[in-house]
Amino acid sequence: MQTDPAPAAVNIPPASTAERAAQLRAQLRHHAERYYVHDAPEIPDAEYDRLFQELQSIEADFPALRTADSPTLRVIGRVLEGFAPVRHAVPMLSIRTETDTTPGGAVAFDARVRRELELPDDAPAVAYEAELKFDGLAINLRYERGLLVQAATRGDGETGEDVTQNIRTVRGRHGAGGAIPLRLKGNAPALIEIRGEVFMRRDDFERMNERQREKGEKTFVNPRNAAAGAVRQLDPAIAAQRPLSFFAYGLGEVDGWQQPATHSATLDAIAAFGVPVCADRAVVQGAQGLVAFHAQMGARRDALPFDIDGVVYKVDSIALQQRLGFVTREPRWAVAHKYPAQEQMTRLNAIEIQVGRTGKLTPVAKLEPVFVGGTTVSNATLHNLFELRRKGVRVGDTVIVRRAGDVIPEVVGRVPGVRAAYVPNFRMPRECPVCASRVLREKGGVDHRCSGGLYCAAQRKQAILHFAGRRAMDIEGLGDKLVDQLVDGGLIHTLPDIYKLDVGQLAALDRMADKSARNIVEALEKSKRTTLARFLYALGIRQVGEATARDLARHFGALDRIMDADTEQLLEVPDVGPVVAQSIRTFFEQPHNREVIAQLRAWGIRWDEDGGKAPAAQQPLSGRTIVLTGTLPTLTRDAAKAMIEDAGGKVAGSVSKKTSFVVAGDEAGSKLEKARALGVRVIGEAELLAMLADLPRA
Repeated sequence: MQTDPAPAAVNIPPASTAERAAQLRAQLRHHAERYYVHDAPEIPDAEYDRLFQELQSIEADFPALRTADSPTLRVIGRVLEGFAPVRHAVPMLSIRTETDTTPGGAVAFDARVRRELELPDDAPAVAYEAELKFDGLAINLRYERGLLVQAATRGDGETGEDVTQNIRTVRGRHGAGGAIPLRLKGNAPALIEIRGEVFMRRDDFERMNERQREKGEKTFVNPRNAAAGAVRQLDPAIAAQRPLSFFAYGLGEVDGWQQPATHSATLDAIAAFGVPVCADRAVVQGAQGLVAFHAQMGARRDALPFDIDGVVYKVDSIALQQRLGFVTREPRWAVAHKYPAQEQMTRLNAIEIQVGRTGKLTPVAKLEPVFVGGTTVSNATLHNLFELRRKGVRVGDTVIVRRAGDVIPEVVGRVPGVRAAYVPNFRMPRECPVCASRVLREKGGVDHRCSGGLYCAAQRKQAILHFAGRRAMDIEGLGDKLVDQLVDGGLIHTLPDIYKLDVGQLAALDRMADKSARNIVEALEKSKRTTLARFLYALGIRQVGEATARDLARHFGALDRIMDADTEQLLEVPDVGPVVAQSIRTFFEQPHNREVIAQLRAWGIRWDEDGGKAPAAQQPLSGRTIVLTGTLPTLTRDAAKAMIEDAGGKVAGSVSKKTSFVVAGDEAGSKLEKARALGVRVIGEAELLAMLADLPRA
């Protein structure tokens, strides 16, 4: 008995899947409009790609859910009100993105091309043009008889915006590379449309944002949106103020010109017309060549002067491109191969304080671990309280975290949305979380700092290294590696502990022989005889450098007088202003710091004290500015500088009309020539020493 065949299975999507597809379409339309139309994205590119790929996967499994207006079938964008629409004669379609950021993505693309070209396994490798994927705004430049007559954005791929007046202002960097020519060089075609990317260099972007902050105006999220916002600015005068650049990467409509047989030769021809083309491109052979280019540019990514988020591979032969054709919204002959995303979304679980080696307190975001920039990130810097407030982030927010290369991960900002409940603003602690010393912020500054420099464990290594420095206590041999061993091994907890060290303790350390240990003990003993100025500088008081330490020693003559001086008395010292005076007062107000100083003196550190030297006005070189150049017969540059400053003079690094005189030695160069040209007095070491002959020595 014959039975009827079983009915074919129908892949009917469950209701939840249909709802998810609709939700994804709505989300993608919203975020695409924020990105392409308003140039104000709310989520990182990686999150948009993730949503897009999820919708693609659903539509592949359930084709019935694919709508005619699905974002997977369209180039998202529309013409803003105020711009004239421009119909593209040749559609500006987007390139397919390879989601596999590993070398496998390049291998998969080459395999797909060979399969669609029906090439046998033993056929020669396919030649590809490999180039950078710029993070900017796609532009179509229309030249007629060599003159730029129109510039248009991509828009939805079919219709873009007329931004000609704004594009005319793109002058590149300092009028050089990256400028869009208004007239092509050479024998230009009757009609040629050149397509490329308008972008902004990172350094130009940072300078522009700094100017925005100084004026109290809105800053931009990233170079891409700053560039796009400038191009789509209704006022060309504003667009002209933005530092934009351009690189070409292809063609649109062409008439009266025979295009070369390869894409690489086409780019060479575009460059010959005077249109900038990025030099970081290459013709490579097969999958191996693609993998090598992807790795090479990935290693250079952070050193490039502009942002890229991947590279682009294009079949080099134009004839093969035509054979491969297009599918829906993408050419089959090209792919964008991305690098691991440098920005991702995650949850901010807490904000903690980290105390640095110099006492700076940095708020650190404790994150839900997220893979970004090629590694898993769970901590990210929030820089300082003012940056934290500006970004508006609070515990519990969904935030965008960025990591580029070896740069410390940072929180860029929060993803807009309603908070589930009220969360108070983060506040900086009043006491250091490490040593409980008072936390201060200098007037006009943005950083909060621990005031317990000599006592705080977080600052211990930095305090010791500074104290032992050549211009401070000059303890030869007490360098970074040895200090690391001493602190990490628990032999040193505070500065006075270094004078407790003996030969046996030092000799037991790694790479420390008995002779080296004895040399360090001798250097420690030698350092006990110093000057008040050196000791003050060695304490590492914020804002107190060598010159200020000398001024304080000269003015007060004794350490106790400095420690007990009030702000008004400190302001009497030359070049000590309110900020420096407050820093000195704060340092000596801390009981911890006074205790450390008392212990150091108890270990035998001493210097000559007096009632205070003559006021600066009575010093031999008071009010004079001196420049040192060349090699002096007996004095080192540091020694000469110290003597001049002890005599009330100032040492400058360059010669000007305000220079009092130049002290020149052997092999003096351009400074000597400039002094002679300006008529500035030039003397030698002997004359300098004669001026200082009657100066008392500290």
